[in-house]
Amino acid sequence: MIKVERVMHSSRSRDAIVAYMADFAHAEQWDPGTLTCRPTDADAPLGVGTEWLNVSSFRGRRTELRYELTRMSDDRLTFVGRNKTATSTDDLHFEPHSGGTRITYRAQVEFHGIARLATPLLKREFERLGDEVSEQLPATLQQALGPSAPGPQQP
Repeated sequence: MIKVERVMHSSRSRDAIVAYMADFAHAEQWDPGTLTCRPTDADAPLGVGTEWLNVSSFRGRRTELRYELTRMSDDRLTFVGRNKTATSTDDLHFEPHSGGTRITYRAQVEFHGIARLATPLLKREFERLGDEVSEQLPATLQQALGPSAPGPQQP
């Protein structure tokens, strides 16, 4: 299993960030590996159980995962993606910090079957992707939501 964690800061409010990030289709903007990400049912309300079909590029190969929003609260979002080769979990925790929001991003990938043998070889690539997310996500939030938080936040 591969685990990657990054901590970032945004000047935007926790509520605004959670509302934006809850729609996993926005991964197209903040996740450098995502090529497309579309809801499986565009008419369904956004909430726990909502699913997206995510097409990513990893090491020059395209891969599809079906992601589901499995946890949604004021301070946490968890998305779990699955295909026959892997289960990928993106867990995001949000907390007020210094007039904005601290974002803790945890990604976990568990490979299945023979693909498990590649786990040690792929760790560095996932670390690199984590670094790219930590640069791209705050910039995306600033562009999508504006540069500053509207007023004080409650912890």
